[in-house]
Amino acid sequence: MSLVRRRFLRWLGRRPALASATLVAPGTLWLAFFFVVPMSIMLGMSLMPRGVYGGVEPGFTLEHYRRFFEPLYLQVLLRTAFWAALATALCLLLGYPVAWAMAQSRRRGLLLFLVVLPFWTSFLVRTFAMIFLLRDTGLINGALLGLGIVDRPIALLYTPFAVLLGLVYGFLPFMILPIYASLEKLDPSLLEAAEMLGARPRDRFFQVILPLSMPGVVAGSLLVFIPALGSFVTSDLLGGAKQAMIGNLVQNQFTIARNWPFGSAASFILMFLVLVVVLVARRRGEESWR
Repeated sequence: MSLVRRRFLRWLGRRPALASATLVAPGTLWLAFFFVVPMSIMLGMSLMPRGVYGGVEPGFTLEHYRRFFEPLYLQVLLRTAFWAALATALCLLLGYPVAWAMAQSRRRGLLLFLVVLPFWTSFLVRTFAMIFLLRDTGLINGALLGLGIVDRPIALLYTPFAVLLGLVYGFLPFMILPIYASLEKLDPSLLEAAEMLGARPRDRFFQVILPLSMPGVVAGSLLVFIPALGSFVTSDLLGGAKQAMIGNLVQNQFTIARNWPFGSAASFILMFLVLVVVLVARRRGEESWR
């Protein structure tokens, strides 16, 4: 077997194109089976009429895509985009100082471990933990009542504030890690040269540090905005039925409403919007890096 194996590898080495195809084939087949095939089924389903008792019926229609642009669903989409953008901005404001402190610290390994530590726990469990913090008898209201700051519990749970807090809490590490990767590679001699040339701290940040860390900022913003745009667990648990996002709409169409064609159409429209955001961010990033 070893002789046959050596001859096969030698024969494969003389054909680099075939060798590359052999290496790529397992991953390509995996993506084709678990991504392309389901997406193709959903695309076909979105173009078919809804069945009387759920499911689909034979035929062709664009009604589900047209229905998505009704005022009710556009309002849900705009609310979701606003919350996702606001969560991304807050994660950037909170994550950039943390990433900078990590890059300048001598205990980078420990700080990096603390940032990655929440990933050891399920996102669903962490969201449930937020409920125990925000409910009327939770830790926050208990501390405020104990200190005498308020005389009655504050309504924190099932509010837009709770949804936004959950999004920032859940996706903040995705902002910190890419920015830290960019800042960690920053050459200290550039800052020393800027200081010797008389640049103030503010000028050093906006003219040296921030431009060189823009790849991490763009990557972190995409890693936060895209999952926040499709999130439904956070709004479902922390916002209740009052704070529905586009992810909750898609989930309800596939479960409660049993309107699979409309749920598929909403998923593809959301996917198209995410693709547009990625392409725009990539083009803006390439322009700023030149």
